[in-house]
Amino acid sequence: MLLLVGLNAGVMAEEGAQTTPQRPKIGLALSGGGARGAAHVGVLKVLEELHIPIDYIAGTSMGSIIAGLYASGMTPDEIQTALKTMDWEHIFSDKPPREDRSYRRKRDDDLYLVKAKPGYSDGEIKLPYGLIQGQKFDLALRELALPVSTVDDFDKLSIPFRAVASDIGTGEAVVLAKGDIALAMRASMAVPGAFAPAQIDGRTLVDGGITNNLPISVVRDMGADIVIAVDISTPLMKPDEVRNVIKITEQLTGIMTRTNTEQQIASLTDRDILIVPDLGDITSGDFKRAAEGIPIGRKAADAQRAQLARLSLPETEYQAHLAARVARPDTAPPIVHFVRIENNSSVSDGMIRDRLHLKEGEPLDRKKLEADIATVYGLELFQNVNYDIVEENGQTGIVVDAEARSWGPNYLQFGLELTSDSRGENTFNLGMAYQRMAINSLGGELRGALQFGAEPLIGGEWYQPLDNLSRYFITPKVTYGKQNINVYNGDGDALAEYTVTKLEGDFAVGREVSVYGEGRIGYRIRTGEIDLNTGIPGLPETEFDTGEVYARASIDRLDDFNWPSRGTRGYVEYATAREDLASDTDFDQAAGRIAHFSTFGQNTLGVLGQVYTTVDGSAPVQERYRLGGFLRLSGYDTNSLSGQQMASLALVAYRRYTPLPILSWYIGGSLEYGGVWEDRDDIGSDGIAAGSLFVGADTPIGPIYIGYGHAEQGRDAAFFYLGRPIN
Repeated sequence: MLLLVGLNAGVMAEEGAQTTPQRPKIGLALSGGGARGAAHVGVLKVLEELHIPIDYIAGTSMGSIIAGLYASGMTPDEIQTALKTMDWEHIFSDKPPREDRSYRRKRDDDLYLVKAKPGYSDGEIKLPYGLIQGQKFDLALRELALPVSTVDDFDKLSIPFRAVASDIGTGEAVVLAKGDIALAMRASMAVPGAFAPAQIDGRTLVDGGITNNLPISVVRDMGADIVIAVDISTPLMKPDEVRNVIKITEQLTGIMTRTNTEQQIASLTDRDILIVPDLGDITSGDFKRAAEGIPIGRKAADAQRAQLARLSLPETEYQAHLAARVARPDTAPPIVHFVRIENNSSVSDGMIRDRLHLKEGEPLDRKKLEADIATVYGLELFQNVNYDIVEENGQTGIVVDAEARSWGPNYLQFGLELTSDSRGENTFNLGMAYQRMAINSLGGELRGALQFGAEPLIGGEWYQPLDNLSRYFITPKVTYGKQNINVYNGDGDALAEYTVTKLEGDFAVGREVSVYGEGRIGYRIRTGEIDLNTGIPGLPETEFDTGEVYARASIDRLDDFNWPSRGTRGYVEYATAREDLASDTDFDQAAGRIAHFSTFGQNTLGVLGQVYTTVDGSAPVQERYRLGGFLRLSGYDTNSLSGQQMASLALVAYRRYTPLPILSWYIGGSLEYGGVWEDRDDIGSDGIAAGSLFVGADTPIGPIYIGYGHAEQGRDAAFFYLGRPIN
């Protein structure tokens, strides 16, 4: 029987007792407080130094994570290392690394539409449950809790543990004592609006801070006689600090959390101990400073060392207490005996299973599994993709749970591009698109697009993979729209401006190569008419038909489309138009484009090159190549030049500034050279030099660019883009 030092020693001596009473059970309650929760680790260090036995532990929000990891058998030093080495910016972003996205999803970036895609169904706009779905955060917690992933009764951990969450439907506190420990910790920290809720036993659970931020009552209910409570919650702001709507919202949340915290503190008795680290200006969201809270927590516990010392055990008894705990299981990877997919989406389980390199009978390679899960998540069909290790009938299995997006599978997108030059000529296009994902078990999708403005357009596309890995596909597409094409003489003077109205159909078959590229062959047919807007009277106006076959090979290894820091993107294409293919004339065209980016610190340097040429014959007006606009001779209006041949080269540089975690600003410039020509032999001769200066931002609604461009021949243009990529 373990003894509490000095407990009733005098009384027992007087009575001559032959046995000692059982020592009181000690419970540790750790409050929520976001990044401030790292202070709990400092407190744990002091408790261990003082040989204070912890019999029960409960936590809320960040407190539940520290408590859960400690209960799983991790030492304070191990938890500290995890907090210091964790890439908080990475795990608090749902955006999968672009390299992990399928090539098809990368092609969504080609559109100038902003990337935010609200859902739409039953006449209503649907939004995600939170700004962060928690995909990477979930995997990070699962990695830390991996050794106890098969323990579904939290009383069987090294220390009996409880996580506190809140039922968003009823407003009740929910004490989690069983199940998936990683999911329990995740639920406890699901800040409403910021994190998507967790679904457990049919309940929608969010951050426990709104109902019980300091779970003193929970450890008492577990059996604690004495409670050590650590409160790291954010104090309320002073009245003069509440100056705007954001601060008001923060204060309202703080009032709700602070109220239930004070109620819990009021239940403390003289035997209990309250520790309140002075964390100063470290905010709940300041995770980059989280490690600073550890020594502050230690200092706060040291300040109460005398009071804490009365709970200490002698060395031998403390070691006996530690030895009686359930040991943290072996961290050796388990042997995978079976794999099960749980999938509530419209796509087949095979689309998920075939992307997992899990082999039955072999040890689990967690890193490879998480990379495979990132690939599945990169399909952008699922709200979360997680895994669990289970024990069934003496065998170890991996259960991969893919949860369909709650706001899908119908999506809307919007975008705007606007340019203005020094001559007062303005162009704009307003675009919107509807996308229907997962229309069948192989992940087929439909997209419809509508554009108003300088070049109106309506179109639709069906993309249909032919196998579980989406390697092979077919994609019929049809569009109807108008575009303006200018024709220039050799001196750069405009001869005519045409409006081309055309109906185009495209049918292609292809194969994706990993997530980095694809090859396709297809047939395109265009029919329409050409009308003269301005120019010399008598210039031809005509109807046309163009039928051609083409082959294209593409690669895309950019880390980011809007503001790349590294990688390469490009394609080459050859097209042959023939009368036998329903074309008015015979001609061949070839095209190639390349963009490569490298970063040095906060500075990025990019090279953008393109060559488009009519190899044989003479391309009709509607097939001429167009040039002009940002980074394509920036002083010219968008697509204001055209020719049988076109080429340009741009050197672009920009520097990144990050005033806020969710907002990056860029300042940059470019040097450009290029032109359009009628004869292939003239490509590169008498080209036009241009350049630009710009500022831009990577915002939650998409990239924004504002700048000024200048080109030879007195061309100047101011430009503004929303949703237009830089490469």
